Amino acid sequence: MLVKVSVLTAYFLIVLFIGLVARTRWKSTPETYFLGDRKLGTLVLLGTMVSTNFSAFTVFGASGAGYRDGYAFFPIMGFGTGFMALTFWILGRKIWRLGRDQGLVTPPELVGDRYGSPFLSFLFALVMIIFTIPYLALQPMAAGYVLEELVGLPYVWGCALVTAIIVLYTFRGGLRAVAWTDLFQGSIMFVLLAVSLFLVARHHGGFVEANTRVLAEWPSLFSRPGGAGRYTLGIWFSYILLWFFCDPMFPQLFQRFFTAKSERNIFRIMMFYPLVCTVVFFMPIAVGVMGRLSFPDLTGKAADRILPMVLTQISGEAMAALIMAAGLAALMSTMDSQLLTLSSIFSRDIAPLFGRRKSRTSATGRVFVVCLSLAGLALAVRPPDTILQIATQTFTGLAVLFPTVLFGLYWERRYALAAIVSILVGESAVALFFFKILPSGPFLPVIWVMAVTFAVYLTVHGIFAFREGAVLVKLPAWMTDPYAYVLAAIFLAAMDFWAWGDATPLLSGLPIWMGYFVVLSALQTLAMWFWVRRETGSG
Repeated sequence: MLVKVSVLTAYFLIVLFIGLVARTRWKSTPETYFLGDRKLGTLVLLGTMVSTNFSAFTVFGASGAGYRDGYAFFPIMGFGTGFMALTFWILGRKIWRLGRDQGLVTPPELVGDRYGSPFLSFLFALVMIIFTIPYLALQPMAAGYVLEELVGLPYVWGCALVTAIIVLYTFRGGLRAVAWTDLFQGSIMFVLLAVSLFLVARHHGGFVEANTRVLAEWPSLFSRPGGAGRYTLGIWFSYILLWFFCDPMFPQLFQRFFTAKSERNIFRIMMFYPLVCTVVFFMPIAVGVMGRLSFPDLTGKAADRILPMVLTQISGEAMAALIMAAGLAALMSTMDSQLLTLSSIFSRDIAPLFGRRKSRTSATGRVFVVCLSLAGLALAVRPPDTILQIATQTFTGLAVLFPTVLFGLYWERRYALAAIVSILVGESAVALFFFKILPSGPFLPVIWVMAVTFAVYLTVHGIFAFREGAVLVKLPAWMTDPYAYVLAAIFLAAMDFWAWGDATPLLSGLPIWMGYFVVLSALQTLAMWFWVRRETGSG
């Protein structure tokens, strides 16, 4: 026990040290505290983008889903999240330009600037806050699982300890501290997930042997629709589309576009992202699948603990503690970014509506870091569902914002009412599906929610444009580019219904259909590279 505590204490101290070294002045400007003076280069930007997006959900939710559903979950995350990188170029570069030119700090500020509507800016901020706080709560929730399993610390105390550490360096350091700790923690997560995969496979006789044994006893884990029969073609399509619409609307990811040093940095991280997603998501999912051999009877939320459970069983105390640090790294690098971004929204978009002037220093934002961390901690004390289910529900609420941002960035004529009505109707639809007043049929609710949201936006926009005698709908230039159709074809090819139900043949212990998605991710990267290279005239 002493070894485990020593390893975890050393890890926490290193993170705190990095955060304090990279601290910002107490009276620093909002651009310095929240955006790092817009000077993040490719390595740090990629590190913080990846670490920000890869949360407790990546390590614990993905391993839990691997345990319950098997390798069916891999393309949903590896290919699906990687395909979302396309939005880095479609949305990210425009967001970066506008942020630089207009001095924008928060996502609602950009929306308010594009539509000229303070109410829309407030509504946009409110939606981001409401649907990010439950996702914020997933991070201390997972920390509680890890520390309870590893060192016997009561769940609530584990949640509180990790939250306090994150608040300390975020409160003092701002984005500069968050970005550098993200880079460190992202590297730790990657290396230690690889080590955990190696250890679990070796414990069961090697990777091929372990997977062969799992296949013999649970063949459904090697095919679609997966172990629980969850991933029908409609659900599969829904998840991949959900990541595309939702991920760039994460406030912490959205705000990262403001921080890039140049447009070229955004191009580079887009190129690396599909590869990173493919490798990172494979590891916890594979551990979850092989974890069946050690703990065959877990159900529901208990499966989210499979990673700490199996590693505590098979490795020494020091190694178990190190590998659990990978999970802590993933959740801490997301929670710090969520706290920082939401505090910027509160201090710059919400507080001024109640009589406070926009502060020229970061002091107000620092106070909100503490308040938001307490809100997330309170929700984590009694988690209502599995990590995957909580994440899916909150992601759908954020996806509703996508049409407002997309059309706001590209259309010359923008009507605030179109955005406001689409958000209100879209979120109403989210509530109706959440309370099961409406059935979602063969899809996740996000399909119907996004169909309604787009339809309402375009209808209201069309009415105003018709009254003004303007062009009703003008497609952005990128939507008519040949490479856009190539990428659309790659997306459709991911609906590989012809391989549904196939568990064999195996290649190196894995079903061969998994390799198909690795090829699709490589083709996506190649298409994006040629597209951007032609558009910018450089590589």
